[in-house]
Amino acid sequence: MRVLGVDPGLTRCGVGVVEGVAGRPLTMVGVGVVRTPADADLGHRLVAVEQGLEQWLDEYRPEFVAVERVFSQHNVRTVMGTAQASAVALLCASRRGIPVALHTPSEVKAAVTGSGRADKAQVGAMVTRLLRLDAPPKPADAADALALAICHIWRAPAQNRLQQAAALHASRTAPRAATARAAASRAPGRRTPAAPVPSPGSPSPHASPNPPKGRTS
Repeated sequence: MRVLGVDPGLTRCGVGVVEGVAGRPLTMVGVGVVRTPADADLGHRLVAVEQGLEQWLDEYRPEFVAVERVFSQHNVRTVMGTAQASAVALLCASRRGIPVALHTPSEVKAAVTGSGRADKAQVGAMVTRLLRLDAPPKPADAADALALAICHIWRAPAQNRLQQAAALHASRTAPRAATARAAASRAPGRRTPAAPVPSPGSPSPHASPNPPKGRTS
């Protein structure tokens, strides 16, 4: 499995490609950042991020793309830039038909270090160890991108099992639901109320209001 991890950002968008399967040693295939000038127009910066990601997709041909899920922060401006870069990554991957997975920072930290509250230094140290690198990738955005790819490789089997279980459950319950709907559609409707029984001495509802007169002699 080859995964491109994307740590979204406008100034520095971390990218890292990791190859391997869960339970076996992983290999770093490539790592870096896509940079845009902070004083450039927003539209041009987004185009630059798109072009940079397209180059990585062309060169490394990943099977999956893992993007950090944007979460709320106190700095709204930072959140907006991160969300915009994240959307560009989703667009680039989806346009090529590449499956995209979103992982929260806590999920990534927990998967790589065992603690959802690990700091960037701890994440970088574990990435270095897991990928058998000589030194932590710089800047931290690049290390975070590799951590995203590692997280997805390790979590993918469990996610696939959950999806298969959900699909199996749906396939088993769908025929039952269809049978129940069919039975309900064949059920008799509301019965027509019976005609009231006339009381003694009252004229029959079927009697003619003007009975024929008998023949006179």
